[in-house]
Amino acid sequence: MAHCPAYGGAICSLCCSLDARCHDRCKPTGGLFEQMAPLFQRLLPMRLPLRVHTRIAHYLGVLLLVMVLLAAVLALIYYQESADAALSAALGPTLRLALMKTFAVLGLVAAVGSWWLVLTNESRRVAQEESDRQTQLLLREIEAHRETDAQLQRAKEAAESANQAKSRYLTGMSHELRTPLNSLLGYAQILQRDTAIPASRRNAVAVIRRSGEHLLSLIDDLLDVARIEAGKLRLDQNEVHLVEFLEQIVQMFQLQAQAKGLTFRFEPVDRLPAVVHADERRLRQILINLLANAVKFTDRGGVTFRVSYLRQTARFEVIDTGIGILPEDLSRIFLPFERSLQAQSRSETGTGLGLTITRMLTGLMGGELLVRSRPGEGSTFEMKVYLSEVRSAQITTGTQGDVCGYAGPVRRVLVVDDQASQRAPLVSFLESLRFEVRQADSGEACLREAVAFEPELILLDIAMPGLDGWEVCRLLRRNHVSMAPVILVSANAFENDADKRAAAGCVDFIVKPVFLSELLAKVKTHLDIEWVTNQPEQTAAASELTQVPDAAELRQLRELGSVGYVRGILEKLDEIEGRDGRYGAFAREFRALASAFRLDEYARRLEELCDG
Repeated sequence: MAHCPAYGGAICSLCCSLDARCHDRCKPTGGLFEQMAPLFQRLLPMRLPLRVHTRIAHYLGVLLLVMVLLAAVLALIYYQESADAALSAALGPTLRLALMKTFAVLGLVAAVGSWWLVLTNESRRVAQEESDRQTQLLLREIEAHRETDAQLQRAKEAAESANQAKSRYLTGMSHELRTPLNSLLGYAQILQRDTAIPASRRNAVAVIRRSGEHLLSLIDDLLDVARIEAGKLRLDQNEVHLVEFLEQIVQMFQLQAQAKGLTFRFEPVDRLPAVVHADERRLRQILINLLANAVKFTDRGGVTFRVSYLRQTARFEVIDTGIGILPEDLSRIFLPFERSLQAQSRSETGTGLGLTITRMLTGLMGGELLVRSRPGEGSTFEMKVYLSEVRSAQITTGTQGDVCGYAGPVRRVLVVDDQASQRAPLVSFLESLRFEVRQADSGEACLREAVAFEPELILLDIAMPGLDGWEVCRLLRRNHVSMAPVILVSANAFENDADKRAAAGCVDFIVKPVFLSELLAKVKTHLDIEWVTNQPEQTAAASELTQVPDAAELRQLRELGSVGYVRGILEKLDEIEGRDGRYGAFAREFRALASAFRLDEYARRLEELCDG
């Protein structure tokens, strides 16, 4: 074995003898010219050796060699033919002339052939040098690509590490924020159900709940972006009653549009399917983001919400007459935390995540989101998404009115959480519905209570000291301690993994803060119970409305409504109700209209009472 400079590695003698492409790079002085160069340098003047290795010199050398060989061959022929003296005397002159002519002709051919041979050799050498040069360039490029790939790999690893750090940070922050929000929103929901609270205080509770839900929506937006980027967001496909679903959204934004003096038109085109397969939560999130932006950035005119359905594909169009979007902002508005230049000049604030999440969710659902806009004329957002129609629906209607209990015997529920402040709202709510509830503050206590209490449903937190919720659930199933359905309740939204739940034996998952409507739906499903509700009164009794304030107070209420002073209306209604309890029905009706900003209906009802 020996080192080969051509291949940059070891090579055996057999392979070396069979490979002629390297031109003996390992023997730089093995060529004829290299071996003769010292002799030329000694015999020839100083400058002549430099001129020997030229094209003309090579040509002359090859031609001289060929002519010498040709002359020797012809001379040998002449010598052989002139060996006979008699024949030589007779044919000698003729033979010499013929051979001289032959030598001249062959010399001309030799001159052309020698030049061709020199040019061919030089071309081959130049081609080989160019090939070697290109090979070296290719090797350098391959090495550069290898280095680039290494740098890209390092950058990818750094980006993945940063992304994981961001996900861990968001997960931790989400958990820390959701934990106090669970208590705040839990008690707010319980207080809203309490009929003993005065109406004025109930409005304050509603404000607390709305503020908490707004903070929760910001947290969810950040988590949605992180989940989509990490590829961990899954769609929850179920049956959606499309017409009722759209009516709920329309009612929500009709009130907001009316409060701003805008028209809101809902235009269903042709036939809409009764029930479709979709992720109701994500579809609602997309439409609310689009409609909320349309109402927010429209000061005059109105908003049109157009829906059509053709070949299993739904098309939603949100058309407004608002401020529009500049052409250079059309692509930027879908970037996280970015807002158009017109939006930045307005007083409305936002996180800049709404359209980002809307486009991401649309793509995740296999749809397409397009936008057309002209500054000062308005914008049109068009979303196309595949929604398969359900021919035989299995949708059950939700409960109407406030749930006050359930039919049948008392059911047992075990609430497990290491923080008493997190258990208290759930315990208070469940006990108000006639459940028998016990508490556990750790995984070990949960296992003990599961044996002693024999619960029919377990609400289990995940993050606890010692045994966490996943391990507790596995121990419950593995040791046959309890086969009651387990619903995980956690502030970590990233823990909601269907495969992980199935492996541990959990039946469902609730993300903190817990919404009572969601809790009621899951408890009903897993305990198979029927709720008992207080049916809401459709309208106030006519006899109750016979007690109305005097004309002067009605005029004051009309004046407050004409200027849109909602806070003044609520204070005036509180004053009227506090002075005389007989005006309670009147105050409740007009407080509801004013709180919902239904000022046109508010004014019309006051006109009816004044005329009456």
